[in-house]
Amino acid sequence: MTSPSASRPATAVLLAAGLGTRMKSSRPKAMQRLAGRPMLAHLIASASEVFDRLVVVIGPEMGDVAELAAPYPVVIQHERLGTAHAALQAEAYFGDGDVAVLYADNPLISSETLTRLLEARHAPEVGLALLAMRPAEPGRYGRVIAQDGLVERIVEWADATPEERAVDLCNAGVLCADAATFRRWLHSVKNDNAKGEFYLTDVVDCAVADGVRVHAVEAAEDELRGINSRMELAEAEAALQARLRQKAMENGVTLVAPETVFFCADTTLAPDVLVEPHVVFGPGVTVESGAEIRSFSQLEGCTVQKDAIIGPYARLRAGTSIGTGARVGNFVEVKNTTLGDGAKANHLTYLGDASIGARSNIGAGTITCNYDGFFKHKTTIGDRVFVGSNAILVAPVSIGTNALVAAGSVITKDVPEDAMAFGRPRQENKPELGRRFKETLNARKENG
Repeated sequence: MTSPSASRPATAVLLAAGLGTRMKSSRPKAMQRLAGRPMLAHLIASASEVFDRLVVVIGPEMGDVAELAAPYPVVIQHERLGTAHAALQAEAYFGDGDVAVLYADNPLISSETLTRLLEARHAPEVGLALLAMRPAEPGRYGRVIAQDGLVERIVEWADATPEERAVDLCNAGVLCADAATFRRWLHSVKNDNAKGEFYLTDVVDCAVADGVRVHAVEAAEDELRGINSRMELAEAEAALQARLRQKAMENGVTLVAPETVFFCADTTLAPDVLVEPHVVFGPGVTVESGAEIRSFSQLEGCTVQKDAIIGPYARLRAGTSIGTGARVGNFVEVKNTTLGDGAKANHLTYLGDASIGARSNIGAGTITCNYDGFFKHKTTIGDRVFVGSNAILVAPVSIGTNALVAAGSVITKDVPEDAMAFGRPRQENKPELGRRFKETLNARKENG
């Protein structure tokens, strides 16, 4: 936590009770994903860096949201009576110091912007600070009417005059004030509007009526955009991906075609990693320095160590660790497997639930048969093993160090160290039979 004022504790109230109605989804809005992570998780990550305490307001029967919010406390808004009403459900957690109200469907606010919000709140004589933006298309956002740097009021688009609609400073909805004062203002908000709801933005009117200075902190639209539809979710995804790509390149990663690479929020790439076009990173990926991720590869839940080469057209699944200098080539799928330093699986192979030693070579078309329809079983391959093409390794099975498995073999028993294993039927050649068989088929074809 990096609150600007260690002597004043700060609490963030995260409003996450919204349904996915406008998204035509049975999933709550807070659980819609951006860069592989629920929107609420993005907001928790940034808010937890700035605020001493977090509390999450959810709706009834939102167990998945409550689980995501853990270990932070959760309160339930049993009736959806507006944003001010939702914030009041967390009143018992306000404590002393400052309180900020944030929104789960406004998830891309950076910790730097939240820090600036608190700093503005601590400026002399400022009683209320809010976040505002100047979007390229102001549209139906509420307008922030300010004079000499101080906010006079927020006008909803429907109520705004043509002159007020021409104002490009728009309200992002986030407010921050002293806990005791905020509590009083929230209790004084009325619901005398068309929807009969208690709106958080009315707190600004309460503050101005009290003669309190209200300051607007401006931030980029990409941080403050609200997400209420699938289209807005896609726009936010594009903005977040652009941010993640820029951060990766600033940290020393080469993206050959940045716009074609898609990251997860937790993707970790070291300097001097090379990522070719059309690569997708799922959750839980770490790639170490010098590694290359070639085109059309997909990675999730895995670690790629130094100088390894992945792809093109490779898939690394959860539980996989690729060793230093190892190679995973085209149309190779690896799941829950350790590939040792310098080991290779270059073509058309499935490796599941396996441990493969250093400098072993897995031939094209090799399959570890890890599932018997009921249970998963492990394949263990030692160092410097050569597995020929189209080998079928039926787990559980172990192949010793420096062993060789002949191409086309079906291996059902352990192979000792230094041994050569053949697991295929004896070949028989029938003289002239090939020619005669072709002649018979050709005659059948010509006669219809």
